Amino acid sequence: MQADTPTPALQPLLHDAVCTLRAPGQAWSRPDGSMGGGAIDGLYVSDVRVLRGLELRVGDRPVEHISTLLDSADTTRFVSVLRVLDGPGADPDVRGTLTRTVTADGARHAFAITSRLPHPVTTRVEFVLEASLDDVQVVKAGLGGGAPVVTVDGGAATWSDAAVAVRLDAPDATLHASAATVTASWTVEVPARGRATVGFTIAATDAAAVVAAPATPASWSFPDLAGVDDRLRRWVHRSLDDLDALRLTTLATPDAEFVAAGAPWFFTLFGRDSLWVARMLVPLGSGIPLGTLRTLAAMQGAASDPSTAEQPGKILHELRRGELHIPGEKITLPPRYFGTVDATALWICLLADLHRAGHPLEELREFQPALEAALAWMRDYGDSDGDGLLEYVDESGHGLSNQGWKDSGDSVQWRDGTLASGPVALCEVQAYAVEAALGGAELLDALGADGTPWRAWARTVSDAFRARFWIDTPEGRYPAIALDGAKRPVDTLTSNLGHLLGTGLLSAEEARTVAGHLVSPALASGFGLRTLSTGADGYWPLGYHVGSVWTHDTAIAVSGLAREGFTAEAAELAEGLLRAAVAFDYRIPELYSGDAAAESPAPVPYPAACRPQGWSAASAIAVHTALGG
Repeated sequence: MQADTPTPALQPLLHDAVCTLRAPGQAWSRPDGSMGGGAIDGLYVSDVRVLRGLELRVGDRPVEHISTLLDSADTTRFVSVLRVLDGPGADPDVRGTLTRTVTADGARHAFAITSRLPHPVTTRVEFVLEASLDDVQVVKAGLGGGAPVVTVDGGAATWSDAAVAVRLDAPDATLHASAATVTASWTVEVPARGRATVGFTIAATDAAAVVAAPATPASWSFPDLAGVDDRLRRWVHRSLDDLDALRLTTLATPDAEFVAAGAPWFFTLFGRDSLWVARMLVPLGSGIPLGTLRTLAAMQGAASDPSTAEQPGKILHELRRGELHIPGEKITLPPRYFGTVDATALWICLLADLHRAGHPLEELREFQPALEAALAWMRDYGDSDGDGLLEYVDESGHGLSNQGWKDSGDSVQWRDGTLASGPVALCEVQAYAVEAALGGAELLDALGADGTPWRAWARTVSDAFRARFWIDTPEGRYPAIALDGAKRPVDTLTSNLGHLLGTGLLSAEEARTVAGHLVSPALASGFGLRTLSTGADGYWPLGYHVGSVWTHDTAIAVSGLAREGFTAEAAELAEGLLRAAVAFDYRIPELYSGDAAAESPAPVPYPAACRPQGWSAASAIAVHTALGG
């Protein structure tokens, strides 16, 4: 008999899971509140899953789920009927409500039984919990973790490793532990026409943590939504709630807030992601923008180290609690990793955004040394071969092969699907560089320094771009996604074009050409911008960066179109995002399918997409601003 084929390790799917969060804590479950039925399920604190299983039973039977209510980002109610306790008749007489509130260090669970029966009801309530101490990257890889031993002492249970310590408190419960499983049970009397509640709390500490929850509430102002499309109003409300729950600080700069990239995999500082979120939130106030600038300036590169991709003046890519291993991809990243070609320019752009928004000049003066170092990095290191363009290559042999926002291994490909070889010069990175140099020069002038050299350098980049990137193809004339290592223009039509608008890189006629492509059927799906044109051989609607729609990517294009004066085109792409917002109950994920709206009543989820995700949520503010908010 042939042996069974082992089940391959697969990344968990997220599209049908319920996420409740308050960074750096997050909980993922099935719609009924249980944990263990999905590979992502569990309670996580500081990138460690501390609980992987949760089962609720009443009267020795599972509850019957009827509704999931997302009250806020950090509180979810799971409503059930308890027919095991009912009287005669079809109406449910007894209902249960499990309320999950996630905190920065864990979660509280309260289970309430409400009865309309005219007599008291006595029953047994039982939670069966499975402890865990899995690193989030082990979970992401679809691999099983170890099973910690749970110890019970009175009304508390604990488990731990060298860095993480977890404690469960269940008042008035009887606790029993067996290996990694702990059971909390209560005998509950529900009064006639009354209510009874039991519950437990899990809290964790992590000695290896690098991020923490802010000590103060969100500081942004709420936008004026009077008269706006109801879909946009709902999207903004939901997004600001999620952004509030995604706020973090680093332990090194506890007074400087930023927004985490996204749950569950990127629940930490990501330079590029956090910078784009901060740029989108500038209209709401300076709290998150200033905090993001300060956090990243404190970790700005000071030396050259190929193993971490650090270089003088360079802005960090990501911060982790430990070394990051990505199984099966030959990628190992240090806790502080600088492998990004665009975060440095985006840091400058954010600083320039604040200056243009009228932020007090004297409060921006603290950033002048970091600004000058970042500008110098673009010229001296970003343009590694002196051709007037910024390019990247992984020098470590175990870092990211692609270091723009489309950082998957197949994201830069030719029209026939062949992958481009490096070093790679991305089109949007040149746009960011020009915008950064021009904005940085303006700020330097205002600070009493000389911005003239950086205006000249911006012209050098613009001239090199115009000479090398524009190509003629069967889909028309447009800028290539990139130049490859041989300085050949990689000829695919992509959504990267949207990032060129409003940066100062394009002439009016060039901007008009780009705008036309962005609303063409090849790129515009009706739910947003496809990352890759349907005319490319590598197009696939569920391809991570080769055909899917990314919310923030479309929002950046909407903003650029509005800045260039293409209001009709901006409104058309914005309408696609609003359709998607409705389909995803106003919590739009990181990405979703590129299937045409004409052929699908709703966008198909990308099943492993982060949700909520920082720049997807902030896109609601970017769209509101672009449409005149």
